[in-house]
Amino acid sequence: MEGTPVTVASVTEVGPDTVALELETPDGFDALPGQFVLLRASPDDEVLSRHYTLSSPDVGATFELTVGIDPDGDLSPWLADLEAGETVHIEGPFGRITYDGADDVVAVAGGPGIGPSVAVAEAAHDAGHDAVVIYRADEPAHTDRLEALESAGATIRYVDEDDDDDLADAIATHREDGQLYAFGFEDFVTFVAEAIDDAGGDPDEALIENFG
Repeated sequence: MEGTPVTVASVTEVGPDTVALELETPDGFDALPGQFVLLRASPDDEVLSRHYTLSSPDVGATFELTVGIDPDGDLSPWLADLEAGETVHIEGPFGRITYDGADDVVAVAGGPGIGPSVAVAEAAHDAGHDAVVIYRADEPAHTDRLEALESAGATIRYVDEDDDDDLADAIATHREDGQLYAFGFEDFVTFVAEAIDDAGGDPDEALIENFG
């Protein structure tokens, strides 16, 4: 199988139908929050691959990927059932949407975008900067980490899945509080870009990762 073999350190439930896949960091692997990897695995002897964005603020001894579980999917349920010591393969890191510790941040997350958003916010906090997370989801994931960030002084704003007005208001309120990031599927990040424009900002200055 192509890619670098990496060992699973743990698989932890972090929300409804969501797990954190913690992997041992291979030699020479260096990535920043916001980047992603191509993961390959072979459930039922069929090689499958998916892109997953890092959800850990660094890549020390281990790094983390957040996996949303599709019960009818061919890979995510298998990943959720992995045990420590098993192996998957990765390529990367890839991506130019990164956080290098230089600025305050506003991370806008839709659904699975909470993984990289919480990683960017934690990295900013660790670097001594302010962080805002705007999170659109009816059933949030990574609530423990978000609560820890809020206790440490970060601003966490939850938005209901169907409340476009509240999301637009949150973006208008916080868009100038730091470098704005947005992570999510196409409809979500398109809405974020339009909300920035409607609020008088420049969406081209935002760092937006479209999950497709």
